[in-house]
Amino acid sequence: MRTVAIAGYPGHVDNYAAALEAMGLTPVVTLDPALAAGCAGLLLPGGGDVDPARFRQEDRGSRDIDPALDQAQFAVLDRFVRAGKPVLGICRGHQLINVYFGGDLIQDLPTAEDHMAHDHADSVHPVSIAPGSLLYRLYGAQSTVNSSHHQGLGAMGAGLRATAWAPDGTIEAAEHGSLPILTVQFHPERMAFAHARSDTADGRQVFGWFLGAL
Repeated sequence: MRTVAIAGYPGHVDNYAAALEAMGLTPVVTLDPALAAGCAGLLLPGGGDVDPARFRQEDRGSRDIDPALDQAQFAVLDRFVRAGKPVLGICRGHQLINVYFGGDLIQDLPTAEDHMAHDHADSVHPVSIAPGSLLYRLYGAQSTVNSSHHQGLGAMGAGLRATAWAPDGTIEAAEHGSLPILTVQFHPERMAFAHARSDTADGRQVFGWFLGAL
Protein backbone atom coordinates (compact mmCIF):
# COMPACT_ATOMS: atom_id res chain seq x y z
CA MET A 1 0.00 0.00 0.00
CA ARG A 2 1.15 3.54 -0.68
CA THR A 3 2.33 5.46 2.35
CA VAL A 4 1.60 9.11 3.14
CA ALA A 5 3.52 11.08 5.74
CA ILE A 6 1.45 13.13 8.20
CA ALA A 7 3.80 15.74 9.64
CA GLY A 8 2.38 16.02 13.14
CA TYR A 9 2.43 14.68 16.66
CA PRO A 10 1.17 11.12 17.25
CA GLY A 11 -2.23 11.17 18.90
CA HIS A 12 -3.08 14.60 17.48
CA VAL A 13 -3.81 13.63 13.87
CA ASP A 14 -6.16 10.66 14.17
CA ASN A 15 -8.90 12.10 11.94
CA TYR A 16 -6.39 12.71 9.14
CA ALA A 17 -4.98 9.20 9.47
CA ALA A 18 -8.50 7.70 9.38
CA ALA A 19 -9.33 9.62 6.20
CA LEU A 20 -6.17 8.37 4.47
CA GLU A 21 -6.88 4.81 5.56
CA ALA A 22 -10.42 5.10 4.18
CA MET A 23 -8.81 5.96 0.81
CA GLY A 24 -6.68 2.81 0.97
CA LEU A 25 -3.50 4.62 2.00
CA THR A 26 -1.12 3.93 4.87
CA PRO A 27 -0.42 6.97 7.08
CA VAL A 28 3.00 7.43 8.64
CA VAL A 29 2.88 10.00 11.46
CA THR A 30 6.34 11.52 11.75
CA LEU A 31 8.27 14.77 12.05
CA ASP A 32 11.50 13.11 10.89
CA PRO A 33 12.31 14.50 7.42
CA ALA A 34 14.34 11.41 6.45
CA LEU A 35 11.55 9.00 7.42
CA ALA A 36 8.87 11.14 5.80
CA ALA A 37 10.86 11.42 2.57
CA GLY A 38 10.33 7.72 1.89
CA CYS A 39 6.56 8.25 1.58
CA ALA A 40 4.69 8.91 -1.64
CA GLY A 41 3.00 12.09 -0.41
CA LEU A 42 2.76 14.52 2.48
CA LEU A 43 -0.23 15.75 4.46
CA LEU A 44 0.32 18.86 6.58
CA PRO A 45 -2.48 18.88 9.18
CA GLY A 46 -4.28 21.55 11.18
CA GLY A 47 -3.05 22.84 14.52
CA GLY A 48 -1.79 26.00 16.23
CA ASP A 49 -0.48 29.11 14.52
CA VAL A 50 2.80 29.44 12.63
CA ASP A 51 5.36 31.62 14.42
CA PRO A 52 4.91 35.09 12.86
CA ALA A 53 8.71 35.52 12.87
CA ARG A 54 8.61 33.02 9.99
CA PHE A 55 6.85 35.62 7.85
CA ARG A 56 8.68 38.67 9.15
CA GLN A 57 6.00 39.97 11.53
CA GLU A 58 5.69 40.59 15.23
CA ASP A 59 3.12 38.60 17.17
CA ARG A 60 -0.26 40.31 16.62
CA GLY A 61 -2.66 37.76 18.00
CA SER A 62 -1.16 34.40 17.03
CA ARG A 63 -1.98 31.48 19.32
CA ASP A 64 -0.45 28.17 20.39
CA ILE A 65 2.88 28.85 18.69
CA ASP A 66 5.20 25.83 18.64
CA PRO A 67 8.59 26.74 17.10
CA ALA A 68 9.83 23.13 17.24
CA LEU A 69 6.82 21.97 15.25
CA ASP A 70 7.32 24.80 12.76
CA GLN A 71 10.94 23.82 12.23
CA ALA A 72 10.13 20.14 11.73
CA GLN A 73 7.21 20.74 9.36
CA PHE A 74 9.16 23.22 7.25
CA ALA A 75 12.00 20.70 6.97
CA VAL A 76 9.65 17.89 5.95
CA LEU A 77 7.84 20.13 3.46
CA ASP A 78 11.15 21.18 1.93
CA ARG A 79 12.00 17.54 1.20
CA PHE A 80 8.73 17.02 -0.65
CA VAL A 81 8.88 20.27 -2.59
CA ARG A 82 12.42 19.49 -3.77
CA ALA A 83 11.33 15.97 -4.75
CA GLY A 84 8.22 17.20 -6.57
CA LYS A 85 5.99 14.85 -4.57
CA PRO A 86 2.29 15.60 -3.84
CA VAL A 87 1.46 17.72 -0.81
CA LEU A 88 -1.94 18.38 0.75
CA GLY A 89 -2.13 21.20 3.29
CA ILE A 90 -5.14 21.52 5.61
CA CYS A 91 -5.87 24.59 7.79
CA ARG A 92 -2.51 25.20 9.53
CA GLY A 93 -0.93 23.24 6.67
CA HIS A 94 -2.58 25.61 4.15
CA GLN A 95 -1.05 28.55 6.00
CA LEU A 96 2.37 26.97 6.54
CA ILE A 97 2.75 26.18 2.84
CA ASN A 98 2.02 29.79 1.95
CA VAL A 99 4.67 30.95 4.41
CA TYR A 100 7.17 28.39 3.07
CA PHE A 101 6.87 29.94 -0.39
CA GLY A 102 7.45 33.44 0.98
CA GLY A 103 3.87 34.59 1.63
CA ASP A 104 2.44 35.87 4.89
CA LEU A 105 -0.62 35.50 7.09
CA ILE A 106 -3.34 37.69 8.56
CA GLN A 107 -2.77 36.85 12.21
CA ASP A 108 -6.30 37.55 13.44
CA LEU A 109 -9.02 38.01 10.84
CA PRO A 110 -11.40 40.95 11.41
CA THR A 111 -14.17 38.43 10.71
CA ALA A 112 -12.65 35.65 12.80
CA GLU A 113 -15.94 34.98 14.61
CA ASP A 114 -17.44 33.89 11.28
CA HIS A 115 -14.72 31.26 10.85
CA MET A 116 -14.08 29.91 14.33
CA ALA A 117 -15.65 26.84 15.88
CA HIS A 118 -18.30 27.55 18.51
CA ASP A 119 -19.31 25.11 21.25
CA HIS A 120 -16.81 22.63 19.74
CA ALA A 121 -18.70 22.68 16.42
CA ASP A 122 -17.21 23.94 13.15
CA SER A 123 -18.73 26.97 11.50
CA VAL A 124 -20.14 26.44 8.00
CA HIS A 125 -20.07 28.90 5.10
CA PRO A 126 -20.17 29.00 1.29
CA VAL A 127 -17.11 29.37 -0.92
CA SER A 128 -16.66 30.69 -4.44
CA ILE A 129 -14.20 28.69 -6.55
CA ALA A 130 -12.02 29.84 -9.47
CA PRO A 131 -12.87 28.22 -12.82
CA GLY A 132 -10.17 25.89 -14.09
CA SER A 133 -8.71 25.25 -10.64
CA LEU A 134 -8.23 21.87 -8.97
CA LEU A 135 -11.01 22.65 -6.51
CA TYR A 136 -13.32 23.69 -9.37
CA ARG A 137 -12.88 20.24 -10.92
CA LEU A 138 -13.86 18.71 -7.59
CA TYR A 139 -16.80 20.92 -6.58
CA GLY A 140 -17.70 23.36 -9.34
CA ALA A 141 -18.07 27.13 -8.98
CA GLN A 142 -19.77 27.12 -5.56
CA SER A 143 -19.64 24.88 -2.53
CA THR A 144 -20.09 24.86 1.23
CA VAL A 145 -17.34 23.99 3.69
CA ASN A 146 -16.66 23.83 7.41
CA SER A 147 -14.46 26.34 9.20
CA SER A 148 -12.40 26.39 12.40
CA HIS A 149 -9.66 29.04 12.32
CA HIS A 150 -8.93 32.67 13.15
CA GLN A 151 -6.08 33.35 10.72
CA GLY A 152 -5.94 33.50 6.93
CA LEU A 153 -3.58 33.90 4.00
CA GLY A 154 -2.28 37.39 3.31
CA ALA A 155 0.22 37.95 0.50
CA MET A 156 0.50 34.82 -1.63
CA GLY A 157 3.74 32.84 -1.74
CA ALA A 158 5.72 32.47 -4.95
CA GLY A 159 4.13 30.01 -7.37
CA LEU A 160 0.86 29.79 -5.43
CA ARG A 161 -2.50 31.15 -6.54
CA ALA A 162 -5.67 31.51 -4.53
CA THR A 163 -8.53 29.44 -5.94
CA ALA A 164 -11.42 29.72 -3.45
CA TRP A 165 -12.79 32.43 -1.20
CA ALA A 166 -15.26 32.78 1.68
CA PRO A 167 -17.87 35.57 1.41
CA ASP A 168 -15.59 37.92 3.38
CA GLY A 169 -12.69 37.34 0.97
CA THR A 170 -10.74 34.91 3.15
CA ILE A 171 -8.74 32.58 0.92
CA GLU A 172 -10.10 29.07 1.33
CA ALA A 173 -7.86 27.19 -1.12
CA ALA A 174 -4.69 27.59 -3.12
CA GLU A 175 -2.65 25.54 -5.54
CA HIS A 176 0.85 25.66 -6.96
CA GLY A 177 1.35 26.48 -10.61
CA SER A 178 3.90 23.77 -11.34
CA LEU A 179 3.99 21.41 -8.35
CA PRO A 180 1.34 18.91 -7.14
CA ILE A 181 0.38 21.01 -4.11
CA LEU A 182 -3.18 21.74 -2.97
CA THR A 183 -3.98 23.68 0.19
CA VAL A 184 -7.37 24.20 1.82
CA GLN A 185 -8.35 26.32 4.82
CA PHE A 186 -11.28 24.03 5.66
CA HIS A 187 -11.16 20.52 7.13
CA PRO A 188 -12.09 17.84 4.56
CA GLU A 189 -11.27 15.10 7.07
CA ARG A 190 -14.25 16.37 9.09
CA MET A 191 -16.46 16.43 5.99
CA ALA A 192 -15.97 12.81 4.91
CA PHE A 193 -16.35 9.15 5.80
CA ALA A 194 -17.39 8.73 9.47
CA HIS A 195 -17.49 12.53 9.78
CA ALA A 196 -19.52 13.23 6.63
CA ARG A 197 -22.14 15.91 7.13
CA SER A 198 -25.24 16.96 5.23
CA ASP A 199 -24.57 20.71 5.39
CA THR A 200 -21.20 20.70 3.55
CA ALA A 201 -19.61 19.24 0.45
CA ASP A 202 -18.11 15.76 0.66
CA GLY A 203 -14.51 16.11 1.82
CA ARG A 204 -13.51 12.81 0.24
CA GLN A 205 -13.17 14.65 -3.09
CA VAL A 206 -10.09 16.42 -1.75
CA PHE A 207 -8.57 13.13 -0.64
CA GLY A 208 -9.50 11.69 -4.03
CA TRP A 209 -7.37 14.37 -5.70
CA PHE A 210 -4.51 13.51 -3.33
CA LEU A 211 -4.80 9.78 -4.08
CA GLY A 212 -4.78 10.45 -7.81
CA ALA A 213 -1.69 12.66 -7.53
CA LEU A 214 0.42 10.02 -5.74
